[in-house]
Amino acid sequence: MSEFLQFLFSGITIGAVYAMVALGFTIIYSASDVINFAQGEFVMLGGMCTVFLAAAGVPLPIAALLAIVITAGVGAALCKLAIEQARGASVVALIIITIGASVFLRGIAQVVFDKQLHRLPAFSGEQPILIGGATLLPQSLWVLGGAGVIVIALHRFFRRTLFGKAILAAAQNRQAARLVGININLVMLSSFALSAAIGALAGILVTPITLTSYDVGTMLALKGFAAAMLGGMGNPVGAIVGGLLVGVAEAMGAGYISSDYKDAAAFLIILAVLSFLPQGLLGARIRERV
Repeated sequence: MSEFLQFLFSGITIGAVYAMVALGFTIIYSASDVINFAQGEFVMLGGMCTVFLAAAGVPLPIAALLAIVITAGVGAALCKLAIEQARGASVVALIIITIGASVFLRGIAQVVFDKQLHRLPAFSGEQPILIGGATLLPQSLWVLGGAGVIVIALHRFFRRTLFGKAILAAAQNRQAARLVGININLVMLSSFALSAAIGALAGILVTPITLTSYDVGTMLALKGFAAAMLGGMGNPVGAIVGGLLVGVAEAMGAGYISSDYKDAAAFLIILAVLSFLPQGLLGARIRERV
């Protein structure tokens, strides 16, 4: 039983990170119909910027805040310089643009930072919490708490603020939203900046547990994409459910089968969803770009 709990705790912790990455996919997809495969690089930038700013003597909370602002700026620049310039392009072309942006950001990070693994100190110490014979790191609570705060904040933002409602309106019918005066370009720009900020926060929270380096974004993007597809692309609740399921599946597979195949779980989930449940568990509505 303790072994199962240990795998479950690990799966839920990493699953919360995948859920935050999946939320980034969902926000951008809802606002612009773009599947952004540079989302994993936003997570990497959040962790790496915080590590190097803290190493330069900036207090950790301020370093984390600056890292989120920097990453949000990178997300906005990606939208302004690449996505907006390709307006009217096919879905495949937009996906290729985001993959190219991912490669570009990874290369820049390699030059600006380095190729080494880096770690942040745990926010609340490293004394594990014993539960049912299994251990839970205090940093895992930060990850789960961060994911919970993001979900609540996004819900309030989309339901209680005028701009949040404008984003939802643009997601439902872009042409109608434009006709009533909603600035679609601003909606897209804000969506990219918001998804980048969420990715950066995920990177900051998980770096004390999993370490970070310039090339961690690729697998995070693929697993976040698998989580978004499993839950239902475009559905924020589905992103959370999908992320947790992918994380638990990965942890159980690594624990009971072999850690050599832990990364295969995401690919199997993508194949299964595409084959048997293309709309995802929560049945996100499929829309065509116009």
